[in-house]
Amino acid sequence: MSDSATATFTVDFGRSSRPRESKAVSTGRVPRVARTLALSHEVERRGRGGELEDRAHAAREFGLTRARVTQIVSLTLLAPAIQEAILAMPPVTAGRDPITERALRTIVAEPAWDYQVASWNGRANRAVRSPVFERGR
Repeated sequence: MSDSATATFTVDFGRSSRPRESKAVSTGRVPRVARTLALSHEVERRGRGGELEDRAHAAREFGLTRARVTQIVSLTLLAPAIQEAILAMPPVTAGRDPITERALRTIVAEPAWDYQVASWNGRANRAVRSPVFERGR
């Protein structure tokens, strides 16, 4: 996953007798839950590829506890539509993230994707304002 954003602006190289005001462009940051989801897929990919022996090895590689690795990897069990919405979240420009990984733990605990999506629509959708998913998707 890339943490890049694109900004377009016009630069005038003409000479002027008055000093220019610099305009800072703030593009925001990728929401933490999106970065955590990307990390969960990286741990899964490396585990399946044989680079990591187990979650204890992953914990040592990433400087985390085994419990934290388990929490992070559990995000891969989210319904694909929810994962897509998380990865499509707009950058956070000010304040707190609209949803946290901790808030997703109850959704992840539900094994049926239909119920996960219903829970996402009920809880996370208010915070993220993402498109409403249809049940059964």
